[in-house]
Amino acid sequence: MKLLVTGVSHKTAPVEVRESLAFREETLAGALADLKAREGVNEAVILSTCNRVEITVTTEDGADAQGVVDSFLAEQKGVRTGSIQPHVYRHEGREAVHHLFRVAASLDSMVVGEPQILGQLKAAYAAAKDCGACCGWLEGLLTRAFSVAKRVRSETGIGQMAVSVSYAAVELARKIFGSLNHRTVMIVGAGKMSELAARHLRRSGASHVFVTNRTHERAIELARLFQGTPVEYARFLAMLPEVDILIASSGAPHYILQKEDAQRAIAARRNRPMFLIDIAVPRNIDPAVNDVDNVFLYDIDDLQEVVNANLRERMKEADHAENLVAEEVDRMMARLKVQEVTPTIVGLQEQLEQIRKGEIDRVRRKLGPMTPQQEEAIEALTRGIVNKIAHGPISELRNHAGHPEGAHIVAAIRKAFHLQD
Repeated sequence: MKLLVTGVSHKTAPVEVRESLAFREETLAGALADLKAREGVNEAVILSTCNRVEITVTTEDGADAQGVVDSFLAEQKGVRTGSIQPHVYRHEGREAVHHLFRVAASLDSMVVGEPQILGQLKAAYAAAKDCGACCGWLEGLLTRAFSVAKRVRSETGIGQMAVSVSYAAVELARKIFGSLNHRTVMIVGAGKMSELAARHLRRSGASHVFVTNRTHERAIELARLFQGTPVEYARFLAMLPEVDILIASSGAPHYILQKEDAQRAIAARRNRPMFLIDIAVPRNIDPAVNDVDNVFLYDIDDLQEVVNANLRERMKEADHAENLVAEEVDRMMARLKVQEVTPTIVGLQEQLEQIRKGEIDRVRRKLGPMTPQQEEAIEALTRGIVNKIAHGPISELRNHAGHPEGAHIVAAIRKAFHLQD
């Protein structure tokens, strides 16, 4: 059996190449059925995301796995792999196992440690399983890849540190307040990053979201996304005492929140802390606000510093994760190597057992009926002899499984004991 991964990713191909090879969800079942039906293909899985398209197949030993995948892509996508060859990677055997484990563990992702890829890989596996394209050895390999990803998550900190500006803002808010449950958020402006930060805050327990914008219709539209409340732009300063976390992302060319505004708000709040996130460029909040006690102001550069520091820590954790993956690959390959020689071991044991039983029957015919004690003694004696004879060849088979000379050892033992191919 051969294992082959053929793909393109954000590391090797521009978006237009990835788009040309992508499979829409509604076309996946048909594509898998087509691939599985091709000569020599045993199993197939197609992973198609915005950052990667990968086709994994297992084929019979004599099949041209690469040729099968290339013809499949040419017919399905009208793409000749020769035209995109510089962008395509292929991994076989051990390299393919290593690659699949790294992808599942998010070590090959654009943002190392992001959790989405594992879910996407599980969805690809489920789609292949549903249409009968993944129902054997490859199924076991992918199940193992999921376990490896879980181990990486549990034994390293690869996914624990915020590496997006919007999520870093949420983590900082959590440090200030301890818990974000029942905290009130106000979004000033309708920028994409402020929307993302608000989504993270809502998922982290923030109970209510106010939205204000110079264009009130846009405030109403954004508030609807969070089941929040739109606020007239002229009123947002008056509402500050009710706000625990403010996210500023308006296009105003000047400060919309001054030090004096923050002082009045914190006095009305009886010095309960406020967290201000200024992710606008140019900035929306006067830096002097930071001088007000119990007001915590972070701008885009502050958040980016947090992100960069977290990325550095995440990459340190990634080194640990790479070691875990390498260890799991070794374990998987050792298991596969033993599986390769298992048919020969089973055949040898069956052959010797057949000889043993034949010799016992011959002795019975010559000596006649035997007592139960004699039968037991002959059974024990012959089994002991057979086990001693089998021990050497079986040890050699297991020790040399996967080694370059392993195939010669297997062939020699099969020939010596007249085992059928």
